Amino acid sequence: MNVGTGEIFGECKPTRNGADFLAFPKRAVAPHAGQQIHVVLDNLSTHTTPDILAWLEKHRHVQFHSTPAGSSWINQIKACNNDPKPFAWTAAAEEILAKVHLVQVNIKELVDNNAK
Repeated sequence: MNVGTGEIFGECKPTRNGADFLAFPKRAVAPHAGQQIHVVLDNLSTHTTPDILAWLEKHRHVQFHSTPAGSSWINQIKACNNDPKPFAWTAAAEEILAKVHLVQVNIKELVDNNAK
């Protein structure tokens, strides 16, 4: 989703291989050269092939984020693009980062407790 316009860029392919997938971020990122870009993906293994990881190394301004396993969001793209609107953040960055830190601390405590 382009948070400035509300438009979503995505595509579905009949194959699931790293080469086909690599073409996607190249096309999606090109119009936004030099800008920080976050790409939301499912957990498909083709998103972490050696070619993809090498491309990400060269494009440090691009970050991939995976949806939780089993989630379904792909069907929302078509409907959203019928009437796109800019994304409106409802929380300050400090709030979000504080929550992320809290979750990290709690997860570490759970892992440490399970290791005992």
